[in-house]
Amino acid sequence: MKAELRVALVGNPNTGKSTLFNVLTGLNQKIGNFPGVTVDKKTGFCDLPDGRRAEIIDLPGTYSLYPKSKDESIVFSVLADRANDHNPNLVVVILDATNLKRNLLLYTQVADLKIPVIVALNMMDLAKKSGISINVDEFSKKLGVPVIPIAARKVSGIDELKKAISFANKIALQQESIEIEPIAPALIAQISQEIGTDNPYFALQLAHQHEHLQFLTPAQSDRIEELEKEHNFHSQKAQATETIARYNFINDLLFDTVTIPETAREESMSNKIDRVLTHRVFGFVIFIGILLFMFQSIFAWSAYPMDLIANGFAWLQNELHVWLPAGPATDLLADGIVAGLSGVMVFIPQIAILFAFISILEDTGYMSRVTFMMDKIMRKVGLNGKSVVPLIGGFACAVPSIMSTRTIENWKDRMITIMVTPLITCSARLPVYTLLIALVVPKKTVWGIFNMQGLALTGMYILSLVSAVIVAWVFKFILKSRERGYFIMELPVYRMPRWKNVLHSMYDRAKAFVLQAGKVIIAVSVILWVLASYGPGNRFDNIDKKYAEPQYKTWKADDLRHAIATDKLENSYAGVLGHTIEPVIRPLGFDWKIGIALITSFAAREVFVGTMATIYSVDGDADKLDTVQNKMANAINPKTGQPVFTLAVAFSLMMFYAFAMQCASTVAVVYRETKNWRWPVAQFAYMTVLAYVISLITYQLLK
Repeated sequence: MKAELRVALVGNPNTGKSTLFNVLTGLNQKIGNFPGVTVDKKTGFCDLPDGRRAEIIDLPGTYSLYPKSKDESIVFSVLADRANDHNPNLVVVILDATNLKRNLLLYTQVADLKIPVIVALNMMDLAKKSGISINVDEFSKKLGVPVIPIAARKVSGIDELKKAISFANKIALQQESIEIEPIAPALIAQISQEIGTDNPYFALQLAHQHEHLQFLTPAQSDRIEELEKEHNFHSQKAQATETIARYNFINDLLFDTVTIPETAREESMSNKIDRVLTHRVFGFVIFIGILLFMFQSIFAWSAYPMDLIANGFAWLQNELHVWLPAGPATDLLADGIVAGLSGVMVFIPQIAILFAFISILEDTGYMSRVTFMMDKIMRKVGLNGKSVVPLIGGFACAVPSIMSTRTIENWKDRMITIMVTPLITCSARLPVYTLLIALVVPKKTVWGIFNMQGLALTGMYILSLVSAVIVAWVFKFILKSRERGYFIMELPVYRMPRWKNVLHSMYDRAKAFVLQAGKVIIAVSVILWVLASYGPGNRFDNIDKKYAEPQYKTWKADDLRHAIATDKLENSYAGVLGHTIEPVIRPLGFDWKIGIALITSFAAREVFVGTMATIYSVDGDADKLDTVQNKMANAINPKTGQPVFTLAVAFSLMMFYAFAMQCASTVAVVYRETKNWRWPVAQFAYMTVLAYVISLITYQLLK
C-alpha cells in the first residue's frame, strides 16, 4: 500500500528522533540504503487520525545542512531533490527543549528551503523538570509553524503530533529567519536563473554543495563552479556569515519565548556524574568493572536456560533415532539439521543477555562516555575519535560497525578503522568462547566474587580491544595521508533505560542471530553431514568388510558401532579434507576434526559449534542422549589417550577465532564500503596470518 503522505524526521543527534520514529511506526519498519549510496535509511508507516497512511522517513542526525559526512549529506539531498523518491511532503523537525539554541540552527536552514514544516518540541518533561519555561504559542507564532510539545520516551503528545501531521499545510508558511540574498547576491541570482528556482537558499546551498549532489547533471555542476570563480565565492566565509545571522535570529527568538532559571544554568547532575565516570583513571576502572559484571552475568544467568535448550535438542535428536526408521533421511534430520540447529538455539540466552546490556548502556547515555574516554587512546595510535563508535559497535557485529565508519571524514582514519574493526569480539564469537571456556576453565570463584569463566571471557573481550589498538598503530605507519581528523561529539544527559526498548532490542538481536546465523549454520550442517556420511570410492564398503571379520564378533555392540562410525568419518569426504590440512594445523594443537570446523567457520564463526555438533553426532554418538559440550569434553585423542580439548588446545583455538577473518558477510561489506577488492583481501590475509602465529605461540606455551 502506497502512503498518501511522506514525512521526513529531521533533527540533531540525541534529540530523540529515532525514539519518535519508533513510537510513530511501531514494528512497521524496514531498513535499506538510499538509492546510489551505502547510507542506511529507516522507513516506516503511521496511521493518521484522518484515515490516511503516512510514510515516515528517519533521516540521519545532523547539526547542519552543511555535511561533514556521507550520512549528513543525505539530508539536504533528500529535502532538496524534488525527483527523489524520498522527497517529503512535510518535514517534522525535532528540537530538544532543553537545548534549543543549538537545535534551532538546523531548523532555520530546513525552514528556509520552503518545505512545509512542523516542530516537535521533544523532552518537554526534562525541560519542565529543569525549570525551563517555553511560551509554546509565542514560539509557534514567531516561527510561523505548528509547534507540538512532546515527550517521545513517555509517548506524551504523540496523538497531538499525528493530528498536526494530518492537517499540515501543503505549502510552506514559515517565517523568514534571515535574509539570504545579501550573502552572495549576484551568484544567488545567476544560479537561480540558470537552474530555475525561486528559492534563494536552495541556490546558495547548490553553490556550497554542487560537487556532491547527484540530482545535478555534470554540466550543471561545472556551470555552478564557473559561476563561483566568476563571482569570487568563498564557501567557508559564506557559511560563517550565514551562521552568525542565524544565531542572531535564534537569540532574539529565545529571549522572547524561553525563560531559563539561574538554577538550570548551574552544573547539571550529568556533569557531576561525568566527573567520576569519565575520570582519566577511575573512568577506565569503572568501565572494566562494568565489562566484568556483564560477562559474569552472561555465564551465571544463562546457565539454566542453556541447559534446558541443550538437553531439549539432545532429547529430540535421540527420539528421532528411536521413532523414525533407520536410514539416510533420519540421519540427515537428526545428525545434520537438528544437531546444527542446536548449535544456534542453545546460545540465544547469552546473545539476549549481551544485547540487553549493550542496549542499557546505550539508552542511559553511558556508551557515549566510553567513546569519549577512548578518544584519547585512539588519537595516540593515529585514529580519529569517531573510530571509537564502530569499534564499540563491533562488540555486537562488525557489519553495521564497518558501515558506520562513513561518519569519519578522514580517509586514513576510516580505512584503519575498517581494517581493525573485525578484531573486536563480536556476538558471533560468543558461542565459540563460551563453549571452549566451559570445557577447560573450572566453575570456581576468585576471592569468592569473580567466576573464573566470566574472567576468562572478559579477558577475551579486553584482548580484542587491545589487539585492535595495536594493529591500528601499525597501520598508522603503513597508510599515508595528509588529512587531519577531528572528533566532535555531544554527550547526552543520563537517563533511565527504557525497559520496553531493552526487551525489544533483546528480541530483535536474538531473532536476527537465529535467522541470519541459523540459515548459514543449518546449510553448512547439511552439507557437512553429507560430506561426513559418504566417502570416495569403495572406502565405506571396505570398512564394512573389515568389521565383519571374525575377530570383531566378540566386541560389544556399542563399541563396534562406535568404531565403525569413527572409521567411516575418518575416511569420508570431510575426513579426507580434514586430514589434508592437518599437517598445517597440527602445530596449533588441532586435529583433523577441528580442521573441518575451521574450514566451515570461514563462512561464519558461529558455524564452529554446529560443525562440532554434527561431527560428534556422526561419530557414533547419535543414539546417546548428550549435549555437544559433553561430547567434546569426552572426546579422546587416539594417539595420546588424552582429552582432545585440553587447556592448551582450547585457548589456542580461541586465539585463532579471536584473530582470523571468519565471516563472509564482513568481507562483502568491506568490499562494498571500499569499492576495491584489495582491502578485504589484505584484511583476510593479515588476520589469518596473525591468527595462525598467535595460536601457535599460545599452544606451544601452554601444552
